[in-house]
Parts: sequence; structure tokens; C-alpha cells
Amino acid sequence: MFVTDYNPDDLVAKVTELLVATHDAADPEIDRSVPEVLSLLRNKLSMDVIFVSQFVDGKRVFRHVDQDQGAEVIETGGSDPLEDSWCKQVVEGRLPQFIQDAGKQPETAAQLDKLAFPIGTHISVPIVLKGGEVYGTLCTFSFRPKEINGHDALTVLQLTAQLTAMKIEEGERSGLSR
Repeated sequence: MFVTDYNPDDLVAKVTELLVATHDAADPEIDRSVPEVLSLLRNKLSMDVIFVSQFVDGKRVFRHVDQDQGAEVIETGGSDPLEDSWCKQVVEGRLPQFIQDAGKQPETAAQLDKLAFPIGTHISVPIVLKGGEVYGTLCTFSFRPKEINGHDALTVLQLTAQLTAMKIEEGERSGLSR
């Protein structure tokens, strides 16, 4: 299935509008904008799961999660060992940010049997704060491979990760914890 029902520029505009619309970091709309953006992205990209993770004390902590109904495989606030995650491998450059079919990619095919659920298409980008610190990742995946435009999907996720980093930093300046 080709995902062609969206214009990447329109999606970028909507993501930007949602994440940048509020300038006051203490505004409660900020906390609501990230889940809304995740849901929008997951639906437009026809993926099963999307999340924002934070790397903390050797763990990958799921800060925001949006999943297709019936596809609940991770939960907000949950965590797992960072060392075992594809997120860390992407950040370290050991895995590409866009994987069309994880079963056909040598680096991931060997890891699929170790996972608690299947992964077909996988897109993950680092969330990097101004000082260069990697906060975590913005990641989306499907259980089966998808025929999507990897360049466009990756561009939208990269922009969203940059805007998410801005929101995280605004929250820190306002005294809100990560």
C-alpha cells in the first residue's frame, strides 16, 4: 500500500502549527500538543505505533505514546534497557533512521526474533537539545512493511524531533521537569 493521501508540506505545516503555536512554556496546551502531533503523524504515515522516548540512567523511557487501537505494545511511562533498543542503535549510527522492511535489512533481520512484537517499517530520529545532548528519540513503526516515501516521512519526523526538542527546552526553562 502506498501512502499518498497527504502532502508532506501540509503535514509539516500542521506539525509546526501544533508545536509552535503556544509561546508560553507554562501553557498547558504544550503538553496536549505533543500527543496530538504523534496521533496525526501515526495516522498520516499509516503506522501502528509512534512514541517519544527519553534516555535516562541506561533506560529508554516512553514519555509519549500513540498506538493504533488493538496495537498496544508499549505504554507511556514504561521503560526497557536502552542497550537493547533500536533507538540507541539509530542514535549511534549502527542502524539507519529509515528502514523500509526490517526483515530484509541484515542489521535488523537478525534482531527481529528477540523482540516481543514484529516490526516491519521502522523510522527513528534523535531528539537533540541545543547543547548537543541527545534527549531520546522520536520513533514510529509498523508491524508489517509499508510502501511509504522514506525521504518524506524521515523529513517530517526530523522536523518534529527538532520542534519537540524546543518544547522540552521551553519546559526546562519554565522549571517543568522532563
